[in-house]
Amino acid sequence: MTPFTKFTSRILPLPIDNIDTDQIIPARFLKTISKEGLDRNLFCDWRYFEDGSRRPEFILNKPEAQGAQILLAGDNFGCGSSREHAPWALTQFGFRAILSSSFADIFRGNALKNSLLPVEIPEAIKQELFALREKDPAVSVSIDLESQQLTMPDGRAIRFPVDPFAKYCLLNGVDELGYLLKHAADIGAWEARQPWALNTLQA
Repeated sequence: MTPFTKFTSRILPLPIDNIDTDQIIPARFLKTISKEGLDRNLFCDWRYFEDGSRRPEFILNKPEAQGAQILLAGDNFGCGSSREHAPWALTQFGFRAILSSSFADIFRGNALKNSLLPVEIPEAIKQELFALREKDPAVSVSIDLESQQLTMPDGRAIRFPVDPFAKYCLLNGVDELGYLLKHAADIGAWEARQPWALNTLQA
């Protein structure tokens, strides 16, 4: 994993509440265990016509979607089933963060494990960003995970919550297994001091 760094990006608006994981990546695309190519099927049923051609009005199909790393979504983003393919598809498209007033718990956990930062912001800030984006498609915000701050276009800093362990892993570019491996020597020393380990050695 690559360490998560501070970045600035344009935002893509998707002002829909209760976007579930089957809308993010439909179930028919879950046969793969590879992340490669999942970006092509992100929001597939909203993004394409039945013949496979692109819907020009959908935000991901517009020119301004290229290079944007932040999705601004409605309330309760990522509800529904627990598929890990949802954050995979979002990160493969290029998103590094999702802004919303609330997230489904399982999606939040899956996102944090896959270098996708769910940034929970107040409803009023979310609506303000939708309005700013409608006036100016090039509007940008900055995200600093270390300070847990979203910097608005006017310079205001909005603090957001994040799980401390997930934050550590993202900033250091390690997953849960990588974290354990970094402490393998300490774990081995602790195990060696336990009574059951001493009894085994003496036997």
